[in-house]
Amino acid sequence: MPITSKTFVRSTALLLLVGLLALMGIVGTTLWLVERTQVYFNEVVEAREARGATVDLRALLQDAETSQRGYVITSDPIYLDPYNDALPLIAEALARLDAVLAPYPQAADPLAQLHADIDFKLSEMNRTIDLVAAGQRDQAIEIVGTDAGNQAMERARSFFEALISAADVRIDSGVRDQRDTANLLRIVSIVGALAIFAVIAGAIWAVLSYTQELANARKAVEQANAGLEERVRERTADLGKANEEIQRFAYIVTHDLRAPLVNIMGFTAELETSVEEVKAYMEGQEVSADDPVASQARLAATEDLPEAITFIRAATRKMDGLINAILKISREGRRQLKLEPVELNEIVEASAAAVHHQVAESDGAIETDIRVGQLITDRLSLEQILGNMLDNAVKYREPERPLRVDIRARHVPGNRVVIEVEDNGRGIADTDHERVFELFRRSGSQNNPGEGIGLAHVRTMVRSLGGDVTLTSQLGEGTTFTINLPRDSRGFLGRLGA
Repeated sequence: MPITSKTFVRSTALLLLVGLLALMGIVGTTLWLVERTQVYFNEVVEAREARGATVDLRALLQDAETSQRGYVITSDPIYLDPYNDALPLIAEALARLDAVLAPYPQAADPLAQLHADIDFKLSEMNRTIDLVAAGQRDQAIEIVGTDAGNQAMERARSFFEALISAADVRIDSGVRDQRDTANLLRIVSIVGALAIFAVIAGAIWAVLSYTQELANARKAVEQANAGLEERVRERTADLGKANEEIQRFAYIVTHDLRAPLVNIMGFTAELETSVEEVKAYMEGQEVSADDPVASQARLAATEDLPEAITFIRAATRKMDGLINAILKISREGRRQLKLEPVELNEIVEASAAAVHHQVAESDGAIETDIRVGQLITDRLSLEQILGNMLDNAVKYREPERPLRVDIRARHVPGNRVVIEVEDNGRGIADTDHERVFELFRRSGSQNNPGEGIGLAHVRTMVRSLGGDVTLTSQLGEGTTFTINLPRDSRGFLGRLGA
């Protein structure tokens, strides 16, 4: 069904509205998830600090008690080394625990009892050590036998176990919340990306469909040219309006669709910075193999969240590239060819010089054998064609060997010339020889940036000059592109009425 001007405008407006709503939804959800992630992270960090301070204090007290008992039993001063090492650290660990629990008024009374029990236990241990050192070992054992110090330690252990249990529960809850947040962010990103991809695909379809309608209209004008001047003028007016609509569409895509995309890219960068801080902190923490909760927390901070951010950034970059591709197609479709005498050797040398430094970096070389003189063609199109070919040769070179590019040109029957661009790059699979010339289609591993419009653009430009481009390639050995052009494109464009 032909696409009318009204249908084109309505579909464009609808697509832009859907894209804008999708981007706004992603931005809003991302901001909310950033805030929730920060809250959960603060809770996990606070619980980890409380647990760490508690475990450290308990370990120091146990070391001191074990050392004191060993000394009382054996009277060997070597047993006092752990006690002497732990004693100054106990005060620091207790002060650290006080700081962690300071925001919680309900912990004041249990904490005061803990201070009293620790002071009592330390005093008892100090008295027994002094008695043993003075040779009064029996009195020291009698003090220990009263069981008062043991009761104080039991109360302290109960406090420690309760606090560690509460911290574990809080850490587990925070980790689950962070994981749920990461999953939700991933889902929102995927759904939003799919929606925007659908918008882009719809926009491309609308442009291509409308462009096809314009081409059909121009063909009808050419067929009716003999004796139908009035109809030609009407068609020309229609084409002018259509071109204006295409320009307006390009502006809408550039302004209305790119603006929210820039916003989401900025917010993604801020979120990425926050996640990097979380990741750096978690990587700096010591995690015991016996602590699955801590391992889950580290996994969430160092893998899940960075993975989600990477997906968002890749999706936005892909969207930006597709928008640029649409604009490029639109601009090239409106450009008028300017036919003029062109020295092919000069164009080839200039194109080779543009990529010479990239080729030289890998100890490569570009060789030319131009046996064609002057052509009548569009200089800019020819420069872009050769530039794309050489850029592809550099981009898809084989890293394990120096790049070699051969550019040859010769005359062929029919007043035509053939230009060959041969490289020793990674090559193209047989099944992809025609596929690489399709719009937004690429071949092989996608380890280089690109949107899949280069060769499609090349074929369009070559055919607009009255020629064609083909390729032969062996995977892993290299590729040869063959461009067949008329020596004088004026005859071809004249037949088209260009």
